[in-house]
Amino acid sequence: MTGYMYNIDDLIQLSSLQHYAFCPRQCALIHVEQVWAENRLTAEGRIMHEHVHDEGDESRGDVRIERGASLRSLRLGLIGKADVVEYHRQTDGTWQAFPVEHKRGKPKPDHSDKVQLCAQALCLEEMLNASIPAGALFYGKTRRRLDVTFDEALRLETQEVAKLTHDLIEIGLTPAPVYNKRCESCSLMAECMPKTIQKKRSVESYLKRMLDET
Repeated sequence: MTGYMYNIDDLIQLSSLQHYAFCPRQCALIHVEQVWAENRLTAEGRIMHEHVHDEGDESRGDVRIERGASLRSLRLGLIGKADVVEYHRQTDGTWQAFPVEHKRGKPKPDHSDKVQLCAQALCLEEMLNASIPAGALFYGKTRRRLDVTFDEALRLETQEVAKLTHDLIEIGLTPAPVYNKRCESCSLMAECMPKTIQKKRSVESYLKRMLDET
């Protein structure tokens, strides 16, 4: 990343990185076309986040817990909130930030959740002028934490996703659908219509090839 700094008016939602990493078309439908549809899964996720934020801050010995913490990065052009930021007291008396993002389901095969969590860490590093080596994803379905190390590869991936998401939103064009298994759990399945549009494009491509051959 360069030393470029975004203006306040150009900041995008931190959660949009998770949407982009999961599916660029989903990201465009939500953040460009302003399309949103709630299903059982998104409702359960929203209720989980609200419950976490409503619990308030607390201290447990050598751990301070801040919920619903506001985040911002002018370097990456992001704004949003962290579900939980734990501050762990170190042996030298300093406090180490440790972001924890709550998710309704179970760990995903892709990096979309890890990218979102890493983006939170990068925001915190910029805000606190501190190094944050790790965080965790808590999944409601498994009731377990997945520890995430913010290594160089994940940091570079997150920075690249942030840039691509900015470009997507700025250009304002929604990518064409590419249907796969994860589409079935997407709340925008009906609005996106990946099977229908992809089939239509395949038929149009076939007819075009036939016409070209004749």
